[in-house]
Amino acid sequence: MDRPHVEKISRALADETRLRIFEAISATKHMNCGEIVSMRGVTPATVSHHLRILADADLIESRREGQFVHNEANPRTLAEYTRALSALTRKKKR
Repeated sequence: MDRPHVEKISRALADETRLRIFEAISATKHMNCGEIVSMRGVTPATVSHHLRILADADLIESRREGQFVHNEANPRTLAEYTRALSALTRKKKR
């Protein structure tokens, strides 16, 4: 994973609301916007904004089923991000 992508993910997870949304999605198989709105007490527009940022960072994937858009965590990206952070740490220690 290149450094700009690591920075993009870090920025995406740095926001408290986005981190809470990501945690909620990661704890379930998938969630739609309405479920996130009812859980977190934020407006649909705010949730949509945060979901877009998480998706742009490849942290979540969205798929449409009828009228609902289901969001699920992308474990592959999180694993790559973790490896990239570990690699950065190892470089600093050398």
